Amino acid sequence: MAERPFIPVNLAILTISDTRTLETDRSGQRLVDRLGEAGHRIAARKIVADEIEAIRGRLRAWIADPAIDVVITTGGTGVTPRDVTPEALAPLITKPIPGFGELFRWLSYAEIGTSTVQSRAEAALCDRTYVFLLPGSPGAVTTALDKILLQQLDNRHRPCNFVELLPRIRGEAS
Repeated sequence: MAERPFIPVNLAILTISDTRTLETDRSGQRLVDRLGEAGHRIAARKIVADEIEAIRGRLRAWIADPAIDVVITTGGTGVTPRDVTPEALAPLITKPIPGFGELFRWLSYAEIGTSTVQSRAEAALCDRTYVFLLPGSPGAVTTALDKILLQQLDNRHRPCNFVELLPRIRGEAS
């Protein structure tokens, strides 16, 4: 069987932080670099403060944008009062994807032990856009990329992947 051609997706990268700038955002830059190297298109990148309405507003805009296939956030997934990314996303979710967070924490356990229970990494389908919430550390971003996202955002990955489902999610002929 011939290998399928790679299908790039359009990504938006959102860093949630009260202190980072584009110059100091190592996690966001790692996402941009690695996903770009994989052949995907970075359609947008922003940094917003750890505030529910700021996060939700940016997510809502990108979810509504037909040019964005996938949104990946970094930051705001911990348990402190300022960590509000999951709460910001909650009302926008069409279908939760619980396996992502479960798998991420399972993989992280090998790297950071029981500290992984403090992560509220998650994923969801929001209307026709995938949204992945990652912790803010570069190590966590690398784990999510190397062990989950680079495979699941590659339409050639078998037996299945998120990209091959996009036409059906959008109601296009498959």
